[in-house]
Amino acid sequence: MGVTARACQLTAGLLLLVLLAACSAGQKKSAHPGATTGRPAAPAAGAAAPSPAASPLAGRYVALGDSFTAAPLSPREGGATARACQRSARDYPYLVAAALGPSIELSNASCYGATTRDLSQAQRTSGPSSPPQLDALSAADRLVTVQIGGDDIGFSGIASTCGALSLTDLNGDPCQRHYTAGGTDQLAQAISTAAPKVAAALAAIRQRAPRARVLVVGYPDILPVRGSGCWPEVTVARGDLPYLRGVETKLNAMLTAQAARAGATYVNTYTPSIGHDACQPAGTKWTEGLIPTSAATPMHPNARGEQAMAREIEEVLR
Repeated sequence: MGVTARACQLTAGLLLLVLLAACSAGQKKSAHPGATTGRPAAPAAGAAAPSPAASPLAGRYVALGDSFTAAPLSPREGGATARACQRSARDYPYLVAAALGPSIELSNASCYGATTRDLSQAQRTSGPSSPPQLDALSAADRLVTVQIGGDDIGFSGIASTCGALSLTDLNGDPCQRHYTAGGTDQLAQAISTAAPKVAAALAAIRQRAPRARVLVVGYPDILPVRGSGCWPEVTVARGDLPYLRGVETKLNAMLTAQAARAGATYVNTYTPSIGHDACQPAGTKWTEGLIPTSAATPMHPNARGEQAMAREIEEVLR
C-alpha cells in the first residue's frame, strides 16, 4: 500500500471512530427510567410477524438486560420512559411476548448501558436515575429473561480502544497486546470478576420471582469466525480477531455456567448467529458495524438480530 493510500485509510478510520464516539456519548446522556408494562404494540409495517405461540405460558413476563435487549436506535417504543432507556418496539422481549400470545403481560425493564449493578441499584446517568431493574419482578411472574454482563466487562470501551489501536497496526494484534500487557489478560479477568455478580443477580431473581422460569440470554456473534475482518467497517486489526472472538465466547461460557448453577436455562444466541456477523452484507448481518446499514446502534443487533434472538428464546420455551 502506498503512503498516500495508507494515509487516506487511516484518516477514514479516525473519522469513523469519531462518529462512533459521538454516537456513544449521545446515548449515554439519556436517563434510564423503569419498566414499561403492558401488551406489546402491534408490529410496525415491515416488521416480521410473530411466530406461533411458543408456549402455553400465562401471566407476567419480565425482561431484564442491557442494550442488546433494549435494541437502541431501532424504532422506539412509545412513552418517555421507554425513550429514555432507548427500548425498541421491535426488541426481542416484545417479539417473544407477541409470540406467546394474549395470555402474557410484558414488563420490559431493559436499559441501554446496564450492568449487573443496575439490576439491584438505581442506574444513574446525566439525567434522573432509573429504578433497579429487579424492582420490576414479583411473585406473580412466570417468565424472566436476563441478558447482562457485556457492559460489566466494558463492551463499548473495548470497541473504542481496539478501534483506535487498529490504526497503529492493521495486520497485527495491538489490542491483544494492550489487554495482555504484563502477563495478565485484563478481559479474561473482567469476565471472572463478573461471574459472582451474575450469580448474585440470578439468586435475587429467583428470590423475587420464585415461580418464574428464568432464561439467561447469551450474546450473538459480532465478529466473523473466518477471514480477516472488514476494516474499516469494523475497526479491528486482523490479528486481533481471534482474541476478541475468544473474549465473547468466554463471556458466553461464563453465563452458561452461572445459569446452570442457578437452575436457570441458558439461551445460546451465538451459534445460530455465526455467518451473520457485522462484516456480512446488509440483509445477511444480524449485528451492525461501525456505520450501520440499518436502524441500530453500532456493534449491536439490528432488527434481524433481535428477531433471531427472539426465535431462540421461543425455541427454548417450546
